[in-house]
Amino acid sequence: MKRNLITTLAGLLLGLFFITLLTLFQLRESEIGVVTTFGRFSRSLSDPGLYARWPWPVQRIYRFDKRIQNFERKFEQTTTADGRSLIISAFLGYRISNPRLFLERFAGGDLTSAELNLEGLLRDTKNGVIGRHAFSDLISTNRARVKLRDIEQEMLTLIQPKAESNYGITIELLGIKQLGLPESITSKVFERMKAERQRLVKQFQSEGEAEAIRIQADADRIRQEILSQAEAQAMVIRGQGEAEAAKSYAIFEQNPELAVFLIQLNALSASLKDRSTLVLDPQTPPFNLLKGHLPEKPASAGKSPNSTSDRP
Repeated sequence: MKRNLITTLAGLLLGLFFITLLTLFQLRESEIGVVTTFGRFSRSLSDPGLYARWPWPVQRIYRFDKRIQNFERKFEQTTTADGRSLIISAFLGYRISNPRLFLERFAGGDLTSAELNLEGLLRDTKNGVIGRHAFSDLISTNRARVKLRDIEQEMLTLIQPKAESNYGITIELLGIKQLGLPESITSKVFERMKAERQRLVKQFQSEGEAEAIRIQADADRIRQEILSQAEAQAMVIRGQGEAEAAKSYAIFEQNPELAVFLIQLNALSASLKDRSTLVLDPQTPPFNLLKGHLPEKPASAGKSPNSTSDRP
């Protein structure tokens, strides 16, 4: 009797455990859910906690992650308002904010189907916004002209109400990840840059040659001025030297012994300048000066001082 009672209690507890599993469920902090009854919407669940339900197949629970999901697309070509082609990679962050609409719009809450629809919505929004802006608003050497932030905000403003009303999805953020140019345009840009560099090279070469000619002309002019000044100064010095020489010649003509003595003295000084060793007759001028011999009076002594025919 006692064994039967224990078996009955164990069976009741086990049955109660299974009933609890079938009628209660928990919603986590990161989840939102939808309860359907015989396939029709019954209620939405947005707060975490423990909920009661009718067991399957009466009611069914759909759970969705309510955290922000990242969604990126590859490069896609688009056209700007001024007819320039470029490729853009955009991204967005979204979260499921209306689980009922999300469940009804995408059968069973298929996330892959939802992202395919988001991809089309993002493409249309991106093409529409880019088509209203000039190429320089996205790519420019002048940073002040680039309006990437404004363009991203325009795209976000346009896509948010559509995603909210059509898919039950809230777009929290949207941005342009990468910008590029199609291969054909890139080749043209490189060719144009190459031609521009070649033009600059020729311009610099021409400017350099003109500068070299100008510098050469200035150098020639300065050289000629220096030579002219030097020539004039040389003429002045030469005239002064000739005047001094004329004075010396006049003195030597009046005293030829002094002239001969000075000449011999200079010759003797020059021969002994480098500590040379000479073996000569001491009677030979000018070495006879070392013996104290004075030069004899030249035969031309006594001629007129103004005569220049006997100058050395």
